[in-house]
Amino acid sequence: MIDKKRFRVFSTSRIGDPAENRLRERGYDLEVFQGPDAPPKKLIIEKVKSGIDGLITTLRDPIDAEVFEAGKGSLKVVAQIAVGFDNKYKIPFTNTADVLTEATAEFAFFMMGMLARKMWQSERLVRDQKWPSWHPFLPFLGDEVTGKTIAVIGTGRIGLAMIKKCSGFDMNILCYDPAYHNDKFIAAVQELMDLRHARGIQKETTLIKYVEFEDALRGADYVTIHVPLLREGETDKPTYHLINDKTLKLMKPTAYLLNSSRGPVVDEKALAKALKEKIIAGAALDVFEKEPLPPDSPLLDPEIADRCRVFHHFASGAQITRLSVDPDKGMAGRTAQALIDVLEGNYGGDPTKMPYVVNKEAFAK
Repeated sequence: MIDKKRFRVFSTSRIGDPAENRLRERGYDLEVFQGPDAPPKKLIIEKVKSGIDGLITTLRDPIDAEVFEAGKGSLKVVAQIAVGFDNKYKIPFTNTADVLTEATAEFAFFMMGMLARKMWQSERLVRDQKWPSWHPFLPFLGDEVTGKTIAVIGTGRIGLAMIKKCSGFDMNILCYDPAYHNDKFIAAVQELMDLRHARGIQKETTLIKYVEFEDALRGADYVTIHVPLLREGETDKPTYHLINDKTLKLMKPTAYLLNSSRGPVVDEKALAKALKEKIIAGAALDVFEKEPLPPDSPLLDPEIADRCRVFHHFASGAQITRLSVDPDKGMAGRTAQALIDVLEGNYGGDPTKMPYVVNKEAFAK
């Protein structure tokens, strides 16, 4: 147990009663910005300068050189209740990657179904009292998911979780990853596909394989994006505006695009243009180049409203995933445990051994 010297922690957002109470029960002096909007950067710097030991942040907070400089000599850990990070400073930085994997993939799959089966249009008919008499194909038909081909762009944790869900719907799966091929996982999924067919669980044979990016786009009925945001100069295979005017034109005119990765991976102006000109059939996005989505965004053009579903960066927004105090299940629980590990010197006080520290290279000897 920690000594009676209280660790001071400032959180830029509520992370839920269970996780907050866990820290307070351990004697932490926890101050929480109540929100729901983000605190101004000036306030974050003020709190860091005051000598806090730990800082809990979200993706919306500008945690940059100015913040780290303000905390020099006192700030011991930054714990982000999210996945993304950018920390070149020798301060342990933690995130919550693994626990949101299944929820995010699940949401991407649901976006696909909602978009393809035109559920929004159907509900509007009912709510607006414009439901016509029954007809075999009027006023519109949706597109099936079962038996179709999906391109999974990015086969990290969330991409692989998406593959699991798609395989259960007898989909053919084309995989592309600019950095790493998980051939063992892909081979295992193919074995399961073959077994399902052999045992009569699915009628048609299905396949999964890695292909080049262009081939994935050309061959897919659905394209789902699960790559990190990498800009020019950071890598030889940047993902910034990976989906653009040129790549959209590689897709089938009947294909749909899904993005639950990072907003700037998609060129939104190019996407809106492609939807307007019916280069592709539709798109669903949970992330955007600027958040919240500005009112003048081309994605909000009424002309493409029937083909473009937009959500409020909500893919991991599920009860257990966001709020569970169990660090193996909840983002809040993992954030709290990450703070505890660093501040209380778990794992021998070695950040390279702490499971939730993501900038271990900064402490490597």
